[in-house]
Amino acid sequence: MDLQDITTFFSFSNHSLNVVILGTVLLGITTAVVGCFSFLQKRALIGDAISHSILPGVCVGFMLSGSKNPVYLISFSVLSGLLSVYFMDFIKRKSKLKNDTALAVTLTFFFGVGLMLLSVIQNSGNAAQSGVDQFLFGQAAAMLESDLIIYGTVCLITLSIVIIFFKAFSLVSFDVNFGKSIGLPVRLYQFLLTTITVIAVAVGIQTVGVVLMAAMLITPASGARFWTNNMRKMVLIAGVFGGLSGVFGAFISFILPNMPTGPWVIVCLSALTTISILFAPNRGILYGIKTKKNWNDKLNKENILKAFYHIGEPEQDFEKSLSQNDVIFKRYFTSKQLSRGLKQLKKENKLTEINGKWTLTLSGLKEGKRLAKIHRLWEIYLTKYLNIAPDHVHDDAESIEHVITPELEKELEKMLGYPEKDPHEKEIPYE
Repeated sequence: MDLQDITTFFSFSNHSLNVVILGTVLLGITTAVVGCFSFLQKRALIGDAISHSILPGVCVGFMLSGSKNPVYLISFSVLSGLLSVYFMDFIKRKSKLKNDTALAVTLTFFFGVGLMLLSVIQNSGNAAQSGVDQFLFGQAAAMLESDLIIYGTVCLITLSIVIIFFKAFSLVSFDVNFGKSIGLPVRLYQFLLTTITVIAVAVGIQTVGVVLMAAMLITPASGARFWTNNMRKMVLIAGVFGGLSGVFGAFISFILPNMPTGPWVIVCLSALTTISILFAPNRGILYGIKTKKNWNDKLNKENILKAFYHIGEPEQDFEKSLSQNDVIFKRYFTSKQLSRGLKQLKKENKLTEINGKWTLTLSGLKEGKRLAKIHRLWEIYLTKYLNIAPDHVHDDAESIEHVITPELEKELEKMLGYPEKDPHEKEIPYE
C-alpha cells in the first residue's frame, strides 16, 4: 500500500471502482437496517437460514435465463427465501420440533438442493455458468454498472419501505400482542418485514455470499445496540456501520488485490462491533468494569468512614488518630482494600495522615455519621414494618445504607418519627 493507492481510491476517479464501492455501501446499509428488526425479534439466525436457502433460487434463475441476469437471480432468490421461511414456520406449527431444529432442517435441505443444482449447472456446458459458484462466497469486485442499477434500485425501495412502515415494524418487533390489541394488522406487517428481510439477503449475497450473509444482517445491529436504547438511533448507527464496512472492505480489497471484498467487509463489521462491545458508554464491557470498580471503591470508602465513626463513638472522640491495624480490628479489610481506600479518602479531604496515623476531617465525620444513622434507621424500618427479628436485620441494613439517597433519607426519618435509638439500643446520630 502506498499514498497513490489511497489517493486513487478516495478520489473516486475510477468508474469501475466507484461501482463496487457504491454497490457495497448500499448493500451494507440495507442489510444492516433490515437486520435490526430480525435482531430485536430474537431471530438472529434467520439470516443464516435465508441466505443458505436462497442458493436454489439463484441456480433456478440462472437455469431459466441462461445467464447471470440480476432480475432473474433476485426474483427467484426472493421466492426461494420466502419459501424457506414458510417451510420453517410450517415445521414449527405442525411438529414438536423447536425453532432451532426447524431452522437447521430448513437450512440444510435448501442448501443441499442448491448445491445439487449448482453441480448440474457446472456440468451443463453453458459458457455463462462461470462465476455462479461465487455466490457461495460473494463477488463484489465483479459488480457491473447494470448490476448496480438493479441492486441499488432494490435497496432504495427496501429502505423506503422501512422508512414508511418504521413505526409498525418497530411495534411488531417489540410487542406483537400489543399490536394485536390496538387493531394493527400484525400478520400483514410480519409478512412485509419477512419479505424485505429476504430481499435484503438476496441482494446482499452479491457482496459477501451465502456463507457470510448472516453476519451482514445481524452483526451491525448487535453492535449498534450497545450505543443506544432508541430504535431510530439504533437503525441509523447500524446503517452507518454497514456503510463504513462496505467502504473499508472495498478499500482493503483494492490495495490488496488478492483479498476478496466480501470477507473483509465482514471483518470490518466485526471490528466495529467489537469496538462497540468494549467501549460503548453505558453498555460496553469496559464501562461495566469501570462502573463495578467505582461502585466497589465507593462501598470500601464508606465502610472505612463508618469504621472510623464507630471507633470514636463510645467516647465521642472523633479526632483520635488511628493506625491501619486499629481500623482492621474494628472491621475486617484486606491490606490492599484499606490502603487504597485510605489514599482515596485522603485525596477527597475526608481523612488526614500524619506519620502513618489517620484522622477524620469534618467532612469525613459528617459522612461517617450519616452512614451510621441510615444503617440504624433501616434496622428500625425492617423491625417495625417487616417484623424481622432485630438480630436478623444487620446484613440488610449494611447493603441498603449505600444506596439510599438524601431524599429517601429524609422520608425515612419522617416516617419513623425521628427515633432516638435503634433495635439494639444504639443512639441514632442526627446532624
